[in-house]
Amino acid sequence: MTNTSSTKKKENASSDWDWLVQEDRIHRTVYTDDNIFVREMDNVFAGTWVYLLHESQIAQPNDYRLAWIGTREVIVSRNEDGEIQVFSNRCTHRGATVCRERRGNAQSFTCPYHGWRFDNQGKLFGIPGKNAYGPAFKSRDMNLARPAQVASYKGFIFATLNPDAPSLLAHLGNVARYMDEWIEHQGGEDNIVISGGQRYHLDCNWKLVYDNAGDGYHVPFSHQSLLVMTNERYGGGDMTYFADADRSNMHAYGLENGHSIIDQRPDMFANSAWNQQRPQPGRESYVEHVLNTAGSENAQAVLESTVGAGMNLNIFPNLLLIGNQVQVIQPLKVDSVNVYFNATRRRDADVEMNTMRLRTQEDFPIVGEMDDAANFEECQRGLTFSPENEWVDMSRHYETGKDVKGDDVVTGPVTSDLHQRNYYAKWKSLMKANPSLKMRKERLK
Repeated sequence: MTNTSSTKKKENASSDWDWLVQEDRIHRTVYTDDNIFVREMDNVFAGTWVYLLHESQIAQPNDYRLAWIGTREVIVSRNEDGEIQVFSNRCTHRGATVCRERRGNAQSFTCPYHGWRFDNQGKLFGIPGKNAYGPAFKSRDMNLARPAQVASYKGFIFATLNPDAPSLLAHLGNVARYMDEWIEHQGGEDNIVISGGQRYHLDCNWKLVYDNAGDGYHVPFSHQSLLVMTNERYGGGDMTYFADADRSNMHAYGLENGHSIIDQRPDMFANSAWNQQRPQPGRESYVEHVLNTAGSENAQAVLESTVGAGMNLNIFPNLLLIGNQVQVIQPLKVDSVNVYFNATRRRDADVEMNTMRLRTQEDFPIVGEMDDAANFEECQRGLTFSPENEWVDMSRHYETGKDVKGDDVVTGPVTSDLHQRNYYAKWKSLMKANPSLKMRKERLK
């Protein structure tokens, strides 16, 4: 640990990464400094792999959807041959966006400014009045720029602008096995369909959202009203095991490359995850339906598969798999972020199961997430208006010896700040680096 005094003042402190991010605390400017945010967009979001979207969101030929590499907007398209294409939503002529709808189905994109046309692989094929352009222009590559690398892991599409970044599998490292377990709970990789989503705009730094994704300490305090209501009305229920989390069987795991997981499964599925759910509309009729269709011997297994996967799985820097939901973080400014909660359904499920899955997925984003959102914004306000209080603490269980290091996993209590310490180590290494960012410009056949 760096024993630098908290009162130490430095010129150009925003570039002294070891001072800003120490082993058990972080300087407030990491959340408030515009220059740090700008560097993050290059070094973290463009410099490593980020999640764009799931293949089920562009299921048909010529489907497309907008996505973001940090603050860089891209189009993700499926061409007529079913191949995934990713290219910049920025015309190579004057810089206007060529696509102004969030999603759709199109074989081509026409820039509204001067009418330049690009196919859904990003290739320029139409210029009004092209005879006005000479040999020098024609020798240039004017196709839409593409990320340096694009890859998919079992339906999850990632990209990076860093041609020197290791492979996607290397980036995922040991989080891949937990992703596999999450995918298996959904019935397998070909079974997942992203359904509707909710978008929240928050006035806070994106890392405040990511901090909370692996925080098992806040639950009985931030979500007190939800837990009290559940306990008083129904005598317990989902998440009530967080009321005494330090004595629970849950754990936090710090994984490779800044990834982490809060594993609720030991308590959530100890008896019955289905029986611990708070009441949802149609619950009784769904139980009857399952008994009639699956039989009494299989009914409980079907009910257990309907609820969330019991994991808060955090894939650094912007993908969160929570329950049965896919959450995506989109930074906008140093104090502004969009958060997307996307529900999922199963291809192999009947209407009744998918409806009940949606009911269980409505619960937390509508109620609990509002508690979190208020806290994120108030953290941003406090960090901004009180510059004399320089440090943000992340030392819970740092000195208790309860965070146990294994070969490639650090295991800690579910209330440990292990998640923050783990991902900030990766964040700092990326912020120190000088990635060779590149949007590829290539001749497309």
